Formats: sequence, C-alpha cells, structure tokens
Amino acid sequence: MLDARVEPDAAATGQAGESLLEVNNIEVIYNHVILVLKGVSLSVPKGGITALLGGNGAGKTTTLKAISNLLRSERGEVTKGSILYRGERVQDLDPAALVKKGVIQVMEGRHCFEHLTVEENLLTGAYTRSDGRAAVAADLEMVYTYFPRLKERRKSQAGYTSGGEQQMCAMGRALMSRPETILLDEPSMGLAPQLVEQIFEIVRAVNAGEGTTFLLAEQNTNVALRYAHYGYILESGRVVMDGPAEALRENPDVKEFYLGMSEEGRKSFRDVRSYRRRKRWLA
Repeated sequence: MLDARVEPDAAATGQAGESLLEVNNIEVIYNHVILVLKGVSLSVPKGGITALLGGNGAGKTTTLKAISNLLRSERGEVTKGSILYRGERVQDLDPAALVKKGVIQVMEGRHCFEHLTVEENLLTGAYTRSDGRAAVAADLEMVYTYFPRLKERRKSQAGYTSGGEQQMCAMGRALMSRPETILLDEPSMGLAPQLVEQIFEIVRAVNAGEGTTFLLAEQNTNVALRYAHYGYILESGRVVMDGPAEALRENPDVKEFYLGMSEEGRKSFRDVRSYRRRKRWLA
C-alpha cells in the first residue's frame, strides 16, 4: 500500500501544506439499514486536485454527498466519524451554509435548469453573493474565459445544449459562487473522449489560474490520474489504496485492475482473475 503519511513533493502532488478538508473514519447508512461507507478517511489539501476513484457503486458519490450534506434528501446519514473544513466540524450544517463557506458540489449528470438560458444558469450560481453586480459581471466574464463555448451559447436554452456544454454550464455555475473548493462528481460521464480531455484541461486551468481546490469522483481512472495530484481508490465503501497520482499510475495493481494493463500488456477486465491489492482496513 502507498502510505499517505509520507509527505510527497508538494509541487508534484499538491498534498503537502494546508489541509482544507478532512474526512475522518466516516460511516454512512441509508434508510437506517444499508451501510454504504465503512470507515472512509481522506484529506484534501488547499490548492490541489484530489481524485476519488473506483467503479460504479464503490461509494464515491455518497462520499461527496456526505461532505456537501446532501444525504438527508436521500434518507442517508453520517453515523460515525467527522467531517472538518478548515478545522471546523461541518457535517451538521445546512448545505446552503456550506456553500457560503466556499464548498460547492457539481452533481453527477450535470442538472442544469433546462428552461433557463446558459447565462441565466450561470447567474443562479451567484445567488449567495452580496458583493454587487460589478463583481458578478466580472466573474461571468472570467467563466466565459475558461468556457468560451458557453459565451457562444449564452442565449441558448440550456436544455437544448449538448452534454458537454451542459457539463461546462454546471461547472461554470459553481465557479460563479466564488468557491474555495469544488466537489466534482463524474465529470466524464456520458461524454466523448475528446470532450473528457477538454473538461479535465479546464479543471487544471481553473485550479492553476484561480487556486480552486478540487475533489473529484471519477470512474475514468486513466484520465483522472493524469490530471490529479493525489488519489484515493474506493471499493465497496472502503479506501483500499491511496497515494500520489504518479505513484498510483505506476502501481502494478492499479495498472492491472483499473487501467487494464499488466506486465504482459493490456488486458480486459474479463481476463483479470484476481486483484492483488494490499487493502487498508480502517478500524
């Protein structure tokens, strides 16, 4: 296992330095019965891109919703552990209060307001702000700088834009709240490979240009590990491996099981009979 306690080089991973978000040994239960997360712990450093990886049903989305306090709407709750943002316990806050603290989630599936125009969608992201119209207008232009396609489609009804444009719209709307941290859920879902690369390039540009911290949940391990600084791999609601993204890319278990490659060359998941991972079972 890659030991997260050994601090890697800050420039390469973004893990060293101030930790904004700390998830400590949390358990999540749905409907008072279904145990989904089992002792999940992770740390998100200020100014970094941290990836939460794993297959469908691994618990990635549940982890993000536990952080953003959206579990209650789905009859879920954090029953053990703690979630801290800048050292303050936040798991009992109202989701809107968390947005005001600088944490916002971009939901899986984009969830634009289909009947509004692209620009109207973007402006809804500024509803919590009180710094005036001029600041909002400046940030709208900033969003258009990162997403020039949205500027071209700004008067179009969002429901009639493409999947890639809707993903950009959802991300741009999040940026309009001036967040310190964005929780980005499955940004590649349903998009063509070329668009996936474009979305991740924008994530990298926003991270570098605005200093925005990202925690992104992603099934596309290959792409995520090329853009993230640090990664956590989830299986069945547990963190089974974590480490700097570059080290995870070179890990033989990750190569074989998640990237479809082994020492013998590329393999399909059907050919992988065993996953020789070294699990970390949290107490």
